[in-house]
Amino acid sequence: MTQKLLEVKNVTKIFRIGGLIRGKRLVAVDDVSLEIEREKPVILSIVGESGCGKSTLCRMLLRIHKPDMGDIVLSGSSYADRKNYDPTRFRLDVQPIFQNPYEAFSARKKVDTYLYNTALRLGIAKNRKEADERIDEVLKSVGMSLSVVKGKYPTQFSGGELQRISIARALITRPKLIIADEPVSAVDASLKMNIVNLFKELKDEYNVSFIYVTHDLSTAYYVSDYMATLYRGSLIEYGPAREIMDNPAHPYTELLVNAVPRVGEKWDEELVMPDMEEKEYAITYCKFAPRCPYATDICRKQRPEMREFGARKVLCYHPLFEGQSLTQFDEYRTSGS
Repeated sequence: MTQKLLEVKNVTKIFRIGGLIRGKRLVAVDDVSLEIEREKPVILSIVGESGCGKSTLCRMLLRIHKPDMGDIVLSGSSYADRKNYDPTRFRLDVQPIFQNPYEAFSARKKVDTYLYNTALRLGIAKNRKEADERIDEVLKSVGMSLSVVKGKYPTQFSGGELQRISIARALITRPKLIIADEPVSAVDASLKMNIVNLFKELKDEYNVSFIYVTHDLSTAYYVSDYMATLYRGSLIEYGPAREIMDNPAHPYTELLVNAVPRVGEKWDEELVMPDMEEKEYAITYCKFAPRCPYATDICRKQRPEMREFGARKVLCYHPLFEGQSLTQFDEYRTSGS
């Protein structure tokens, strides 16, 4: 069996909100499973509205949070195996790109300080000269150069330039996986496509896979090989991005696709429904059932299992397929009525 680059196995993360007596449990990530193959680099987009668990999942992948249940396996090594965990090796293999580039760099430090620290402290370069060569190489791959960056402070760059420098910094270690959490949300709309285009180019140039977390469904459609949709902490649809976007199988994914018709447009506040949000996280049956126009009795009684349809997986009793799959859809509706 071929080893996977990344395996997320039934991962759950629970937070406690409030005091010990009257506090409540919030299942931020609920039994999520996904994987990335090792042979060919891919871009996997994780999409969903605010509060769906995207960032919490990323923090677990980055070892900032520990899963309460389930396991994460990177290149055959379990995150639960703390005895053999090598933090330096992990930083070489997995690199983050954060949402706000202005928060990733201190205004009091020169930008190149971060680049040199990454190259020298992680053993990428033996000396300053080797560091210069590696840093200049990765900066040129994102359309900049060491001569442009050297000696300057973050305030001397635009948001788009700083995000490019963040990407270059992540590439210094030649990682296997880059986790980009909302990397274009703080960038001007005119620069968003430049950033996501970089991901497509760098994926093949550096043989690196990306996990791209985003609100922007249109850029996800453009850049992604695979897509995972989260709702209230649950993975509800997962598979090839084009299949999901062109023909959504889950009613919630259909809602998201219809809500974002143009490149660069984000889901607005109308899609955030705080009146029922807390209750929906605690639902033990289908979490989308209270809002779903296709819900039947079975949807309100028990949680559906993840069903496989070719390369796609859907957490739904009544997937919205066209053509031949409508027979399956009718069978599910009949059994659930």
